[in-house]
Amino acid sequence: MISKSTIDKVFDTARVEEVIGDYVQLKKSGSNFKGLSPFTEERTPSFMVSPVKQIWKDFSSGKGGNVVAFLMEHEHFTYPEAIKHLAKRYNIEIEETEQSSEEKEKASERESMYLVNEFAKTFFKNQMMNTDEGKSVGLSYFKNRGFNMETIEKFDLGYSPDLWQGFTDKALAKGYKLEFLEKTGLTIVKNDGEKKFDRFKGRVMFPIHSMSGRTLGFGGRILTNDKKQAKYLNSPESEIYHKSKVLYGLFQAKKSIAKEDNCFLVEGYTDVIQFNQSGIENVVASSGTALTPDQIRLINRLTNNITVLFDGDAAGLRASIRGIDLILEQGMNVKVCVFPDGEDPDSFAKTNSLEDLQNYLAEHAQDFIRFKASLLLDDAKKDPIKKSEVVRDIVNSIAKIPDQITKEIYVQMCADLMDVSEEVLFSTLAQITAKSQKTSSKQTAKKEMKVVKETASAEPKVDHQYELERSIIRLLLKYGDKEAVFMDYELEFDEFHREKLVPVKSEDVVYEKIFKDLQIDEIELSNQIFKELYELIISKYTEMGVLKMETFINQISPELAQEVTSIMMEYEVNQLHDWKRQEIFVIDKSELDPREVVETILNLRRFLIRKKVQELSESVREQTDDLHIEIIQETMDYNSLEVLISDKLNRVV
Repeated sequence: MISKSTIDKVFDTARVEEVIGDYVQLKKSGSNFKGLSPFTEERTPSFMVSPVKQIWKDFSSGKGGNVVAFLMEHEHFTYPEAIKHLAKRYNIEIEETEQSSEEKEKASERESMYLVNEFAKTFFKNQMMNTDEGKSVGLSYFKNRGFNMETIEKFDLGYSPDLWQGFTDKALAKGYKLEFLEKTGLTIVKNDGEKKFDRFKGRVMFPIHSMSGRTLGFGGRILTNDKKQAKYLNSPESEIYHKSKVLYGLFQAKKSIAKEDNCFLVEGYTDVIQFNQSGIENVVASSGTALTPDQIRLINRLTNNITVLFDGDAAGLRASIRGIDLILEQGMNVKVCVFPDGEDPDSFAKTNSLEDLQNYLAEHAQDFIRFKASLLLDDAKKDPIKKSEVVRDIVNSIAKIPDQITKEIYVQMCADLMDVSEEVLFSTLAQITAKSQKTSSKQTAKKEMKVVKETASAEPKVDHQYELERSIIRLLLKYGDKEAVFMDYELEFDEFHREKLVPVKSEDVVYEKIFKDLQIDEIELSNQIFKELYELIISKYTEMGVLKMETFINQISPELAQEVTSIMMEYEVNQLHDWKRQEIFVIDKSELDPREVVETILNLRRFLIRKKVQELSESVREQTDDLHIEIIQETMDYNSLEVLISDKLNRVV
């Protein structure tokens, strides 16, 4: 329902490197950018973005495509949603027609849940800003916390009225289905719908956003002293909200995190909001849950540095140590900053200037070893047994670091701090590492044995036809409009009627050469994706004479676009590995080699001939004597043709 002119304008304006840069920390790599995959867990970058071609490729998951494909994969947008998101980002006015009731009915369950959450966010904001109860209760609470109107708007804060069905009745009246009100957790339903009431009744509301700004769920804080109710209440797990994979404030913080190359990690919503209002925006919260690997990986896409901020509660500090070990396991650099007794990030930011806050963070942020030592040695004091336990605990943390050089530096630091010899610490580290590797090896061996058993009866085979057809598409995509001189060989007879191959030069455009040669033998590509791409590409070249990749990839289906991206980014994968430093030099096929075109076509012809001969050989047994002779003759003819093609290939090479 979005007009074609709007879609074209979006594609013309949107820059794939800018959009993906909001989600992944991209670093320059030649003419491209590389970063960690947002789709898989990895420590070595395998995600490539090409600004020139306006495409991306994730070599760890196989995904790829244009800017819209990225948003559809990462944010689970539909195609229209991705276009609308980009239009909003680049301030492009959307021309569209109203959806019919039937089209609304077809909307996915996930999209229906997003729409319900978006309505709820607007409802809660409106209740707080435009009702007497909202102003006196909700808005007053936020103002008492020191939040100004700009901050309240930035984080979409709101208020849920103190009514059993205030929100639910309004949503139902607006046409939202009870099914999705229940699935998002906004409404609690009992007795098959006979009873229904608002989950967040009488609470101030904190919307929880995805990295792109979609509303995933809510956190609600009660304002009374009712001990029977939880102080904070979150949306339940749902199809769109998984609290272990979400960080509060990441949508507002992502650009600042990438810019500052550091992320401050706090515990609560108000910590994030108060820091933002103070002028420090690169801050996120785990929302009161224990830190998870998925949350750490979200940060790792934007920076390799985390500073964990704690209040002065010693019990809380000890409970949070495991989170630091998880950060180390991801290969990230972690520092810790503890606020004075009685202070937390919220209160400290509220009562100090930006300069004082920045100075405190800079002066008191310490590496995790000094933090652990200062925290745990207080208990150990002069007890040698307890001290040895502290040392082992610290070495356990060091063992989780993937980088060997970093490990060694931290061992040296630990030796100085704890007054223990480096030899003893390295020996302990080796024991811990060996034990961990042994456990890991056993698990890996079990997995590998399972795979071996499952695949024992089927050896992997190279699909030559697939590879050759893919090469045809690659040649058309990369060099289709290039002119070249092709050396081919034709069969002639000398005066004694003996066969001989005579070299023949021809100047042609690549796409015309491929099209004519395949047409001569009436060859059709067997792979359906390649067949569709072949027809589309030849059609574009015939019509325009050129193939503009950034336009072409935006006009084809996501499935075809993914294949095109994979083909176009083949060479770029080599930039992910520093081959030159290892004195391994990879050929960049940026220049057309006419021999490759000829070889590919000849190899495909030879493969199809061999396939035909095999089919004829298998059919011989089933035929009558007369047909038997005909098939043998046909087989001999094909064999002769294969010999001829092989001779041509030897000459081309």
